Amino acid sequence: MKFRELREIVCLANRKLGESGLVILTWGNVSGVDRNEGVMAIKPSGVEYEQLKPEDIVVLSLETGEVIDSSLRPSSDTPTHLLLYREFPTIGGVVHTHSPYATAWAQACKELPCLGTTHADYFYGTVPLTRLLTPDEISEDYELNTGKVIVECFRGRQIDPDEMPAVLVPYHGVFTWGSDPMKALENAIVLEEVAKLAFFTLALNPQIEPIPKSLLDKHFFRKHGPTAYYGQKGTRS
Repeated sequence: MKFRELREIVCLANRKLGESGLVILTWGNVSGVDRNEGVMAIKPSGVEYEQLKPEDIVVLSLETGEVIDSSLRPSSDTPTHLLLYREFPTIGGVVHTHSPYATAWAQACKELPCLGTTHADYFYGTVPLTRLLTPDEISEDYELNTGKVIVECFRGRQIDPDEMPAVLVPYHGVFTWGSDPMKALENAIVLEEVAKLAFFTLALNPQIEPIPKSLLDKHFFRKHGPTAYYGQKGTRS
């Protein structure tokens, strides 16, 4: 089987996505990239998570989007994933979900503020909301244009995708990413939890202010970047 290692990790991440509680039916997908080989691998469209096998994972050219090795159709979100890999060169995995709390923020067209250290450990500040796609962008190349508005949002606001590995898309859902598919999935799990925490926090205190920058900086940079000191070398935590 071609690209065995990439297919195995993408298959495992998709199966874990199905077990995570973030998705129902087939409402989500995970992809991974091998930049040395110039390929992306992603869940096939409409296949149940528990039925997935590594050989089912669809491998495509990162440059052209052409299917290289599969008899199955890739996820309908494939153009979004491809564009994110092309435009964010440090990421190695992407997850798309409609997880309830995070998607509620997207459907409400509200950015997700950083209200505590749990959020700050993973996301450096407010999780951004993209602009709404125009009717023309929706009617033609919808999934590609979804990727374009994500990139536009990050570049326009000068947001570092390594410091903010998540985004909300209005009326739609959420995308997260990371250094590999499993890290992207971890970020999706955390995003859902902090979206829930923010919902309850604002219900208790609608006037609450975002976390002070000093506390945001301490919690984010103790886990990320050259001065990180949290956890053990070579681990995720």
